[in-house]
Amino acid sequence: MFRLQRMVALGAVLAVAGCAAPAPAPAPPELLTADGVGRVSVDRAAYAAELRSFRTSALVLGDALLTDGGDGSNGNVVSSPGSLLIALAMLRAGASGETAAEMDSVLRFPAENRDEAMNSVLRSLEQFDGDPGAVDEDNPPRKPVMHSANGLFVDKGVPTGEPFLDTLARHYGTGVYPVDFSDEGATKPAIDAWVNGNTGGRIKEAPAKYDPDNTFSLLNSLYFAAAWSAPFDPNATSDLPFTTAAGEEIDAPAMHNELKMKYAEGAGWQGVDLPYADGFVMRLVLPEDTADPAARPASAAFGADKLMEIAGTFETAQPASVQIQLPRWDHKSSFDLRKVFESLGLKKTLATTEDFNNIQPQMMITQAAQAANITVAEKGTIAAAVTQINGEATSAPPQPERTIDFDRPFHYQIVHVETGLPLFMGTVADPR
Repeated sequence: MFRLQRMVALGAVLAVAGCAAPAPAPAPPELLTADGVGRVSVDRAAYAAELRSFRTSALVLGDALLTDGGDGSNGNVVSSPGSLLIALAMLRAGASGETAAEMDSVLRFPAENRDEAMNSVLRSLEQFDGDPGAVDEDNPPRKPVMHSANGLFVDKGVPTGEPFLDTLARHYGTGVYPVDFSDEGATKPAIDAWVNGNTGGRIKEAPAKYDPDNTFSLLNSLYFAAAWSAPFDPNATSDLPFTTAAGEEIDAPAMHNELKMKYAEGAGWQGVDLPYADGFVMRLVLPEDTADPAARPASAAFGADKLMEIAGTFETAQPASVQIQLPRWDHKSSFDLRKVFESLGLKKTLATTEDFNNIQPQMMITQAAQAANITVAEKGTIAAAVTQINGEATSAPPQPERTIDFDRPFHYQIVHVETGLPLFMGTVADPR
């Protein structure tokens, strides 16, 4: 059913430097694709209920990532619940038994049409697809670039389930790269080149430490670049006080703008949807301040239920003229996702050696990791994330109506307007 097609698919040149004559570059792995199986077209309108489930799933995952905190410094966290959601949906396509039931329950996946609905999400994002390597990150594009890529590296010596590969091809557009995991010198550069090429060089290596005992590595990458609908004037940026999560008052470069955007507020918070030039917004949520410094929240974290409440409030929010003060920031984080999965209660998923047999015989999850970064400045935003799950087979506005100053820890999301999915999510505790 499957054949090998040689394709230049990594989008990067693999090279190894030598002391004398340079060693030849490793050949890209061949791409295993399904004969006669192509990506199917689906109608997003037919999966409205499933899309609502995915939005909930993304908020649950985002809350778990922010609660974990990764290795973010000074309380700053940037994550991609969108990337993790897509990777877990692909993994779920090969799950069965108690693990499949656990994933559906904990992650709040749709009861039916899960893969078809995710296909519709990916199709919706594709209208903004572009080459990350062609983006001038000093001048983010007016038409956003939202590049999503799915990759699957499997060991040549271990059979991979054809129905699983068929599902990935039909609904995720995912081909499979057969490699020899015991040959680290060839396979690690190939995986890293895939990551580097699909993130425009913002993430150069796969987030999980290479392990030659693995036989399966599933990856999703997201790359986002977009100019603001109305850029901030760099001449209006000035150093202003920002109170960090630690309670320290620092001076940080603060940008200023005034424009029409959705404004919403609720118990303990207020926020805006700061628009990009097309298709996306940055949702900025500021916790309520208090006169008592001891009672101020240590971070801008919100629980999953609160995030769902906030998302619902923004659905009905109306545009208002808002004057905004926002710091610049440039942050990165990495996560050991096994810890995140444990906190969510995915115990069977992490322990099973039977319920992923549809992928590989007696496969168990050995590693899971995510790396993410974001740069926010006057002209726009650049962000990238890679999620990796590894396994081993054992066999000109009017006067403002509102003013909002993000001068203390706050929460943010990059939201795809059409689907409502939060693709990136983070907290700024200290913009330095």
